[in-house]
Amino acid sequence: MPRKSHHSLPEYQILRVMMESDTTIAAAYRLGLSQPAISRSLSRLENRMGKMLFVRSAGRLKPTAAAVELNARLDNLFDALDLIDGPVESGREHLRIIAPPTFANRFLAEHMSVFLKVHPDYYLSIDFGTTEDVIEGVFSARFDLGIIGVEPTRAGTKLVPFRRSTAVVAMLPDHPLAASSEIEPTDLHGFDLIAQSYRQARRAQLEKLFHHSKVKPRIVAEATSSLAAAELVLAGLGVAIINPFPISGQYLGDLVFRPFPSALSYQSYFIVPENRPVARVSRHFMRHIRLNTPKDTFSHIV
Repeated sequence: MPRKSHHSLPEYQILRVMMESDTTIAAAYRLGLSQPAISRSLSRLENRMGKMLFVRSAGRLKPTAAAVELNARLDNLFDALDLIDGPVESGREHLRIIAPPTFANRFLAEHMSVFLKVHPDYYLSIDFGTTEDVIEGVFSARFDLGIIGVEPTRAGTKLVPFRRSTAVVAMLPDHPLAASSEIEPTDLHGFDLIAQSYRQARRAQLEKLFHHSKVKPRIVAEATSSLAAAELVLAGLGVAIINPFPISGQYLGDLVFRPFPSALSYQSYFIVPENRPVARVSRHFMRHIRLNTPKDTFSHIV
């Protein structure tokens, strides 16, 4: 009689999250478990499979071909579990998305296009607004899912970490600083700078950094978002220190981006309701974005 395999749903769930994470610490944070629990679960799964599922590279865990193959086979299982969660509503399931312009521009548009080709039974709508609009929209149930690039707190909403990035300096390809491999604060002394508005927390951090470095760039304009700052850079007003995600992939060839070594870091989040179930279409769309966002030099999945 053939030997029956033992299956563990929690281990499969951890594998799914690890496919979207670079470290066991990140996976533990997303699942609300301890890092040792994640490591033990992966070890048990590898022992049972008789295959190595992840290899360490540059301090991060990368999935092997065996992990990719197993994850693909698990799609049908988790789709079936989605059906068990509750009956599928008649008609096309509708996902209402809201995001700031930085995300609602090309980034979400491209993901929506591919997602609907794979899931033609879904129906998506998108709106854009400020971060405050996104939070209020999800909280009030006018929207099912939001994407933001800051870390606010609001009872009734839950933040799901998505992407972490470090600051870059955006500039035109012919700018004098474009020849540098990275930009230090002192390099910006005397150059025209597009700053973030004073209502942005990053503005105070930058001014403190400039003061400590005894640097005085020439502030020529202010912008309330990375997208607006990039457009002003493209118009030739100067350079800007911005969050590169997802901007850097949208301006390839038009702008260059150089690392800005500092304590400035950014994190992007999905925002979902805390006090009501997250819709199946929301979960599918978040998974699609995680798995299909191209890798870039300045950010990584968390």
